[in-house]
Amino acid sequence: MALAATALAGCSSPVGAGLFGSQLDPSTLVFWNLFAGGDGARMQAMEAGYGKTYGPGSLQATTFAWGNPYYTKVTLATVGNKPPDVAVSHLTRAKPLRDGDIIEDITDADLASVGLSLSDFATKPWKAQVTDGRTVAIPLDTHPFVLFFNSEVCRRAGLLGADGDLKELQGLEDFEAALKAISAVTGGAAITVANVGGETATPWRLFWTLYNQRQGATPFISGGGTKLTVDEDLFVDTVTRIQSWVRKGWLNKGLDYATAQTYMFTGKAGMYLQGEWEISTAQSVKGLHFGMTRIPTVYDRPAAQADSHCFIIPRKKRTDEQRHQVMLFIKKMLEQSMTWAEGATSPPISRSREARPIGI
Repeated sequence: MALAATALAGCSSPVGAGLFGSQLDPSTLVFWNLFAGGDGARMQAMEAGYGKTYGPGSLQATTFAWGNPYYTKVTLATVGNKPPDVAVSHLTRAKPLRDGDIIEDITDADLASVGLSLSDFATKPWKAQVTDGRTVAIPLDTHPFVLFFNSEVCRRAGLLGADGDLKELQGLEDFEAALKAISAVTGGAAITVANVGGETATPWRLFWTLYNQRQGATPFISGGGTKLTVDEDLFVDTVTRIQSWVRKGWLNKGLDYATAQTYMFTGKAGMYLQGEWEISTAQSVKGLHFGMTRIPTVYDRPAAQADSHCFIIPRKKRTDEQRHQVMLFIKKMLEQSMTWAEGATSPPISRSREARPIGI
């Protein structure tokens, strides 16, 4: 998504402040994120909830283009001592930002100041962000790589149970038999993955999912990125298997992001691999009957690539009052986790308390 029009209105905007050094109203909290599409609409609803509580002018929220451009802007603005007060980050990006002294740790006292504690969060997403024993980010969700399926195509392929759900596919033989059956129905592709047009994240998610289902899989890199530690034999075998699906016509050779999902939506393929956030897109397709489920265990153990959106606090000089304002904003966002969960992400809260939903 391009910059919101208000972000370019002048140097008094959050973007102007970050890039040109102008001043903002100190009572206004500045929030940066990278959410487009359905995620963007849900985040705007949550921002409106904050504004309703704390009043007009209490928040200036800006959405930037997803990916490297966003993290470059956060970094440059912070180095220039004009960062947003709070920002969204992928957890996989938050830790390198901390290593670069771009974000601040979040203390137990920060959490307690707004009535939060470690026990309020689901264990796994919370532990994932802890670095060197410190809290470096507050998780908003977890978002795994999943399998979408066209119910009509899979029904004709004999892959649906009486309940309309996809039958369990256990092991490589089951999975490949399913691809073959779907291909017989479609006359072509069985499963699609975005893999052209500059699309690098999705092919990585596919590989990383299957590689980590292998017994003996090792980290791809270690030592803070200084050592290549991937198991080369498993790497080659996994990639070779994926290539064999392409040669058989079961997996597309080259489709961009939008076309890969359109194949499943229109019945040209029976399955589609992407993050769970695309459930909003599928729900918007009139007449489409589909399901979404975990990636089948093709190899030795269940595994799927996943990440977490989280809140980070960019490094800047703050008063105690300003820091408390940041924590209040984060708490208000967490209180609206069920709005965010409409996109099928898992909210991080583990206990039902006040307006907080029970997460997983």
